[in-house]
Amino acid sequence: MSQSRASVALKFERIRSHLNEAALRLWAANEAVSLGYGGVSTVSRATGISRTTIHAGVAELAQPSTSPLEEGRSRRSGGGRKRLTVKDPGLREALNRLVDPVTRGDPESPLRWTSKSTTKLALELTKAKHPVGQRTVCDLLAAEGYSLQSVRKTREGAQHPDRDAQFHHLNAHAQAAIKDGQPVISVDTKKKELVGDFKNAGQEWPKKRTPVPVRVHDFIDPKLGKAAPYGVYDLAANQGWVSIGIHHDTAEFAVESIRRWWTQMGQSLYPKATRLMITADCGGSNGNRVRLWKYALQRFATETGLQIEVCHLPPGTSKWNKIEHKMFCHITQNWRGKPLDTLATIVELIGHTTTAKGLTIRAEIDASLYTKGKKISPDEMARIRLRPDSFHGEWNYSILPVALPLMFMLFLLAA
Repeated sequence: MSQSRASVALKFERIRSHLNEAALRLWAANEAVSLGYGGVSTVSRATGISRTTIHAGVAELAQPSTSPLEEGRSRRSGGGRKRLTVKDPGLREALNRLVDPVTRGDPESPLRWTSKSTTKLALELTKAKHPVGQRTVCDLLAAEGYSLQSVRKTREGAQHPDRDAQFHHLNAHAQAAIKDGQPVISVDTKKKELVGDFKNAGQEWPKKRTPVPVRVHDFIDPKLGKAAPYGVYDLAANQGWVSIGIHHDTAEFAVESIRRWWTQMGQSLYPKATRLMITADCGGSNGNRVRLWKYALQRFATETGLQIEVCHLPPGTSKWNKIEHKMFCHITQNWRGKPLDTLATIVELIGHTTTAKGLTIRAEIDASLYTKGKKISPDEMARIRLRPDSFHGEWNYSILPVALPLMFMLFLLAA
């Protein structure tokens, strides 16, 4: 019989991919009949087809049906095992109650406050007298329209009624300034980064089994501290500047970064500029309500003789800031998987960030210390030559330079 079993197994492997279920059943039955006594067991062991299926095939061979199978079917209508959802009509509803308890079922579901893995769902359903396996739960979830998903940042809170109008206002002013040959920049502070041999998200291509060792815990190194990259992106030139701060992210630090960009890059690009347009978020060190921001911009305007025009993005729309998806995202991509072990490393990685569209970035460490919580008095605010726009003056305003005596101007620049 062992020789017969091997022969049947060989035949089965040759023919199995060419036959459908019905044809295989009849073939197995025919082999079993030809072997005689013990043939059903031999064929079952050789092919893995159940004895019940082979006996059904033998019965079909013995009494050919006068009504053949419909085209494309392997069984007669009603044949085969019933689906679990037919045998257990309450299974779908029980699964829905577990997966989506708030909107479709009981808020006291046992899985309301746990991760809903398919294994846990199968266990809970089985406990609730709906015996089912993990694989079947996967199929049922797909059939019910569920899929594995992560959360998505889409809620922005209350939307200001003039949000779209502010975007149109900002865009029109930026296009007009660029057309007139005036610089337009987008500014913001990138996420602060721990300096040291810490894990940095992303993957690189080192040699196999040679990952860069980093610390297990992300506790700040007191000697190295954090880096606060403040960026300036030139919309027309597709160039950027990043000041790597080592102290507090204040409005003075923000304006100093703009000053360094102007001195190192902007002034040579726009030698005939009479005004500078800045687009910025409504919050942070360059927020529209920060008095120190406007006070520091007044000093910068007076030093350079530029009229500073500021347009803030509406509240809750910081992700639309041009610098985020024109510069910061490329920096993050460039240093993925690399530990930011020193400030020099950060400067090099930022400075070597480029894109196919020609983006270039310069980076520099700002080692100055900036006082946090510095207050600007009402008298000092009154001396700012602030000219609010007629449309949302709290978001759109200009700061005009102050005409100073030559000697005082020289002293101010030296300071």
